[in-house]
Amino acid sequence: MSNDARTDGGTVTEADPGASAGLLSGLDAYRVLLYLGLLGMLTFFLIPIESGLVTSFKTASGVSGSLPFAPPTGGTFTFEKWRAAFDALGRGLINSALYAIPATVISALLGSFTAYGLTQSNWKQKYKAPVLALLVAGVFIPYQAVLVPLSQFWSMIPLQEWLGFLWALGINNDYASVIELIITHVAYGLPICTVLFRSYYKNMSDEMIEAARLDGASIRRIYRRIVLPLSGPMFAVVLIYQFTQIWNDLLFTLVLVQTESSAAAPIVLILAGLGTSLEGQDFALRMAGAFIAALPTLAVYIAFGEEFAEGVAT
Repeated sequence: MSNDARTDGGTVTEADPGASAGLLSGLDAYRVLLYLGLLGMLTFFLIPIESGLVTSFKTASGVSGSLPFAPPTGGTFTFEKWRAAFDALGRGLINSALYAIPATVISALLGSFTAYGLTQSNWKQKYKAPVLALLVAGVFIPYQAVLVPLSQFWSMIPLQEWLGFLWALGINNDYASVIELIITHVAYGLPICTVLFRSYYKNMSDEMIEAARLDGASIRRIYRRIVLPLSGPMFAVVLIYQFTQIWNDLLFTLVLVQTESSAAAPIVLILAGLGTSLEGQDFALRMAGAFIAALPTLAVYIAFGEEFAEGVAT
């Protein structure tokens, strides 16, 4: 009896080994092309970072005598640019931390409070809708549109007089601009923080909140005992976003601090003029300064990376 014959008189069709091999080879070819494409994209995006990093370790002759992405060789390798950049940016790192950290934390907390009030409170919808509309509109206001009003506003506030007790302690009065930057970034960051937290709280379990209300928990207690502990992933998203925006902001610092010679000058303001002189641009020094300025934001992302991924997924 033939291998294809069945006992009931029918036939069976054996699988074609050639067809299976062709399908497998086609799948392998697709994966190879996919991985090659992904590798090409990765290389494309990493080349600028690699070029900047190797440039920061080159001498002036090494920068002018080699391709940007070529590593330093022989006598063109030096750590001097990193030392010089750190010396120039050291005070800027401290000044930026003085306003970036408080502004990030305060705006995140206020955004969480506001979003909680817009989602879990007993407000009527007709009151919530206008507030939410104003907050959403605030997200789309560009920095450039508020620079002149911002400057005029702070010129009318006698902050130097109000903080006179600090200057009497020997603190440089230039640090009044740090207070101005904290308040400005909190006000400007509140809308986006609220919108992000609101989307997170809208997906929170209503049954859990309702059960707490039935047990007699107040709105403050519900937030402190239930909502806040569950908000860790979204706090990570907001903290990373806000800290990155505040740390890298240059426009507000130009308006409020104005000059890199100020004792309160942040790192982005000092970095803007780093390596610039009448003799030309010191690209190696500028690249070293750029990487030093980026280290705090990288550290924040590494610290909250896992929670950030969870918050974005939700």
